[in-house]
Amino acid sequence: MNFFLTAAAALALPATTLAFTTTKGSSTSFSTSLHVATADKLNGWVPDASKFAYGLPGAIDPADEWDPLGFSEDASLDQMMAYREAETTHGRVAMLAFVGFLVTEQPLEFHPLFDTANRDIGPAIRHLDEVRISTPFFFEILTLVIGAAEFGRSIKGWETPGNDDNKVFKSNYYPGDIGFDPLNLKPTGSFEEFAEMSTKELQHGRLAMLAVAGFVAQELIDGKEIFVHLGISPDTFDPDMVYN
Repeated sequence: MNFFLTAAAALALPATTLAFTTTKGSSTSFSTSLHVATADKLNGWVPDASKFAYGLPGAIDPADEWDPLGFSEDASLDQMMAYREAETTHGRVAMLAFVGFLVTEQPLEFHPLFDTANRDIGPAIRHLDEVRISTPFFFEILTLVIGAAEFGRSIKGWETPGNDDNKVFKSNYYPGDIGFDPLNLKPTGSFEEFAEMSTKELQHGRLAMLAVAGFVAQELIDGKEIFVHLGISPDTFDPDMVYN
């Protein structure tokens, strides 16, 4: 079974998410007035426990209340925001990973981090082995960079542990909005405009998570590159020439 094609077929599936639906009338632990007062800082979003996912963007037809595992049943606002924060972050990483898979394998074989000396080093899931060989200190640097990025994110949006209100997020923080927008794509008008762009990002991130999972599974099964499976590139990789 070709997992790549299976993942790509997810375009026709309803949206998938870890934090979609909420039980109307469920218990909540937030101050509505506080969030209404800061709605302008939340991209126009006003949390509403009577709405699907407290009114967060991301739902699309035909299955706009998609939560088959019930992650959000009786979820508080902070928990719902944490789900959306995690979903958005993982979706962004998956979109980068999707591009990384495609550009580093045949026929492109673009490797910005190291020189392959014109060798075919095979599927992307093994490329970090090559990075470790050519640049042993790379992973230590990567750890520091990731740590710095996560620290910056926590400072921007998360409350200090043990605060008086026992809140997880700052009252003016929208989950996933870390202020990084180099292409100036974020709408600054109405909430409807922001919700449309946010939903597009979420949908692309959800599809990317499915696709990358398919890529990894497929390459772990037989060690063949994605474009080889699609018949675009010839199967020329010999693992004995690289890893033995």
